[in-house]
Formats: sequence, C-alpha cells, structure tokens
Amino acid sequence: MPIEARPTPIAGVLELVGQAFADHRGLFLNAFRSQEPAFAETWGDRPIAQVNLSRSEAVGTVRGLHLQAPPHSEAKLVRCLRGRVWDVAVDLRPESATYGQWHAVELSPGTANSLLIPEGCAHGFQVLEAGSELLYLHSGAWVPESETGVRFDDPLLAISWPLPPTGLSARDRELPLLESLP
Repeated sequence: MPIEARPTPIAGVLELVGQAFADHRGLFLNAFRSQEPAFAETWGDRPIAQVNLSRSEAVGTVRGLHLQAPPHSEAKLVRCLRGRVWDVAVDLRPESATYGQWHAVELSPGTANSLLIPEGCAHGFQVLEAGSELLYLHSGAWVPESETGVRFDDPLLAISWPLPPTGLSARDRELPLLESLP
C-alpha cells in the first residue's frame, strides 16, 4: 500500500501515513523509500545528512521546541518506533502566512505515521507512554552555533500540551520566546 501524505494547516508540515504488514514473525513497515511517490514529492531531493534516535522514559516529558537557523536550516522526518508521543511542529518562517502557528499529531508504531517538518519550523514532542523512542531523519548536519528554538510554554504559541509538561532540560527551559526571535 502506498504512503499517504496528509496536509496540515501549516504549509510543508505533512503527516505521512503508511501501513505496517504483520504476520507470525512480527511486522514490517517501510519507513522511508525515496522512490515512493509520497516521499519523493515531500522529501524531494534533500539529502539524509544524519539519523538520530531519542528515548524518553517519563510520561509528560517535553523535548523541544528546536530548530537550526539559516543558513543551516534542516528538514526533519520524525517517526515513533516505540511508545506514543504528541509531536509538534511550529512555523517560525517569518514570511509564512502561518508564522507562529503550531500543529500536532500523535505518533506511534501502531498508526504507522511520521511527521515531516520543513526547514524553518521548530519541532518538539511530549511523551505519552513511558520509554518512547523516536527516529529522526535530518536533511542537514548538526551545527551547534545555528541551534535555536522557542520555549514550550510561549504564551503567543499557546500550545495545548495534552499533559502537564515535565522533564524539560535546562536548555529547553531557557529557549527564547517567539517575540524575542530575530
């Protein structure tokens, strides 16, 4: 079955939904295939510069909201391999009609979905199930001096986290507010 690209209210942020094939051995899911029309149309000719894995143990933990600033902007394709997370994309592209807006989807292995977050959009998530693991494909290399983001509790964003946010890193608690971004 082909991958379905579902648009969201934010241009370029797409939920990609596939189908896992299960049998007596377990399951198989095509997580990324460049020739698949949904991937070819949405990921395009971006390279895969790095692949990251994160694991979060505590329910309620929030990671993010992160992005790399130009000229080192990157797209991300995020998939949940274990557990469940509430995955958030925030449009921080100043020229965008949806600047300052956010969209979230629940990611889990059972839904066989992923979220494509384009360049200029921040990413974060909240853990809904203990021991949740995420796999990230990045179109660019990590450049520490280009790393930025926006605070998870920014009043202008007013993100409706499903649980009280917990477990934030010191770095994430100190990210700037939207009004402070250049």
